[in-house]
Amino acid sequence: MAYKVGMVSLGCAKNQVDGEVLMASLEKAGFQPVDDAAMADIAIVNTCGFIESAKKESIEEILELAQLKKEGKIKKLVVTGCLGERYQAEMHKELPELDAVIGIGANGDIAQLLTQMMEEDQYVESFPDKSNMPLCGERVLTTPSYFAYVKIAEGCDNRCSYCAIPSIRGGDRSRTMESIEEECRALVADGAKELILIAQDTSRYGIDLYGEYSLAKLMRRLCAIEGLRWLRVLYCYPDSITDELLETMAGEEKIVPYIDLPLQHASGKVLRAMNRRGDRQSLTALMERIREKVPGVVLRTTFITGFPGETEEDFTQLAEFAKDVQFERMGCFAYSQEEDTPAASLPDQVEEEVKEHRAEILMDRQMAIMEAQGLELVGQTLEVLVEGFDRYAECWFGRSYRDAPDIDGKVFFTTEGKRPRLGSFVKVAVTGCMDCDLTGELVE
Repeated sequence: MAYKVGMVSLGCAKNQVDGEVLMASLEKAGFQPVDDAAMADIAIVNTCGFIESAKKESIEEILELAQLKKEGKIKKLVVTGCLGERYQAEMHKELPELDAVIGIGANGDIAQLLTQMMEEDQYVESFPDKSNMPLCGERVLTTPSYFAYVKIAEGCDNRCSYCAIPSIRGGDRSRTMESIEEECRALVADGAKELILIAQDTSRYGIDLYGEYSLAKLMRRLCAIEGLRWLRVLYCYPDSITDELLETMAGEEKIVPYIDLPLQHASGKVLRAMNRRGDRQSLTALMERIREKVPGVVLRTTFITGFPGETEEDFTQLAEFAKDVQFERMGCFAYSQEEDTPAASLPDQVEEEVKEHRAEILMDRQMAIMEAQGLELVGQTLEVLVEGFDRYAECWFGRSYRDAPDIDGKVFFTTEGKRPRLGSFVKVAVTGCMDCDLTGELVE
């Protein structure tokens, strides 16, 4: 009997890729993938366990599926991903509804483990060493055919004091350029026009394998793939932004001028407490250097407000820095006090209301900046990757080079009756900006 298996994948794009690899390995072993986990024999929740809000979302999803199991609509409930890896000892105790908890080091054994679970009708768990986790493999893609994420490394060596990722995922482990190129060529051959490179820290790619920062070399190699239109990189670390990387971004037509740099703060005091380097002056200089070397670059960042010890003066420094730099894209999160991280035991924890209020201030100001930047684009023509038709607004939409999927905005445009093909590139004349999304008209 071919058991039907469905997955709900939560959290970041890196976890999404892991889920795609898991589903491919299950399909290869004879399981039958279904799109809706609620319609499966085996429902898998590929969890996120990074911060409190993500943990809450994962638990809520588990409990929803547990109710379906109670009603007899699904047979087995399985947890994979970061939450299970992080809370190995607690998962089954706190969530007895679970039939299996599989750590990331056991991802390569998932078919065997689920078969055991079904045939022996018993609870299964497996937590081998994190380094056993496969870095690549065949995937059942969950993104539209015209773009795909490509994970180039796993784990992290940065040891930021607020972050549990190194303890969950282990140290930094890069894939070989050959394996990445092979995967990228296959994705493009299957229709992908945009490839998005991801890792916990993409800018450190290759240090462990090649003894040097190798992201620029990798990207140049991928740009040679015929049929690839856009190459985008996310999750860079400011300390590892080399001149070679910036020159490569500026010199390669296929690399979109878009850099995602989670800076987290601008106060030198707060950054040191985060176990990160730099201060407002050095980070300002880095942003200027990037903009000088990569014309038209879109700078995306994230900040954390309310880190332990953050004073009003520290927050003012951060707010002024964000205002001065005028980031094209920005996210902001209130600090989440995560157990088993150094920051959790720091003195001067900031009240929740204060953390949230500071985050709201930054985001309100950023929305105004993005609106103004959008209005400055009126009259320009942008290349847009077509993603769909909005029936409510009665117009098409897509993304320009300025927008990464799921985290940034859209370009909404009218076509005068024309029907552009999903996944195609069109020219759109920008006519306005609404809620930080651009509006425009199809030119060609």
